[in-house]
Amino acid sequence: MKRPLSVVHPAEALILARLEPSVRSRLKKLKLMVFDVDGVLTDAGLWYTEQGETLKRFNALDGHGLKMLAVSGIQVALVTGRESPIIARRAAELGLGAVMQNVRDKGAVLTELCTRYGVALEQTGFMGDDLIDLPAMQRAGFSASVPDAPTYITQAAHWVAERRGGHGAARECCDLILAAQQRLGAFFQPGLLGSGPVQ
Repeated sequence: MKRPLSVVHPAEALILARLEPSVRSRLKKLKLMVFDVDGVLTDAGLWYTEQGETLKRFNALDGHGLKMLAVSGIQVALVTGRESPIIARRAAELGLGAVMQNVRDKGAVLTELCTRYGVALEQTGFMGDDLIDLPAMQRAGFSASVPDAPTYITQAAHWVAERRGGHGAARECCDLILAAQQRLGAFFQPGLLGSGPVQ
């Protein structure tokens, strides 16, 4: 799916034009990308029914981005401090095998995922939005966050999305990774993700 280094798709050029060379270098190495859920894949809102069940709102753009990473050969994992069957269901819909819930030490879990997939920490990325995510963000080769995260979290990230959590921030990150690895342009060809529903 990669093209010769001299050939850059216009969409990739548009994304990379505003990217610092040091961040681009980190993105080129990525083989595993890990996402927090609440506040990154959702808007961090927690909706409860009368029975106490939590409802979560996911974004189809984000889901499509996660699938594009997976199709491109980049491992994708979800790591969350909360636990909900809704998260497991969403991950199953996207075909994600690594879903870690009720995690308190995300830094340690990131290291475990590296061992599972045989990648170095510098080949991993982590996107988070709060204090519990900071240890993983500090260990990962590439760290990302969302604009509505606390300032001390965004300052710790190598890159911050323009879109808010649950509103396309993860998709923005996925596009960034794929563009840096010259894999985004391939998705402009029909049929690469199959004929299933839009995620």
